[in-house]
Amino acid sequence: MRARTPVAAAAAVGALLAVATPATAADGSKPARTVAWSAGHESAGAAGERWMEQPGDLVISGKLSNTGEGCYAVWTRFVNDFAPGPLRKQAEVCGAGTVDVHVRQAYRPTTTGRLTVCKGTEDVKDCGPWQNITSWPVNPD
Repeated sequence: MRARTPVAAAAAVGALLAVATPATAADGSKPARTVAWSAGHESAGAAGERWMEQPGDLVISGKLSNTGEGCYAVWTRFVNDFAPGPLRKQAEVCGAGTVDVHVRQAYRPTTTGRLTVCKGTEDVKDCGPWQNITSWPVNPD
């Protein structure tokens, strides 16, 4: 029975990767299978799509918009093998306007990630809810 456990685990991981890693379109555009994401706080909101690219990168693309005054930022945190990585500011906007959000992160089956929008650009003390950005599988074609 012990001999079967590694084989079953390897098969399960292989199946997960097959579902979670669609190839990039031949012309370099985003693939047909993507997952929508969104987050917001007060007068700012961020939204876009995420997908997997070979050889194992998670790509997050979208926009951060603010309709009011003040500065807002999109922050991410990834955890690899239960080890939390640093908080990273990915985009910021001050005053009314819109900016691009583009993140590329190495992804393994043990990677989890979250994203939020925070007031200000220096820390994550005043933020909206953290959103999971590594839940799978991606939407079917």
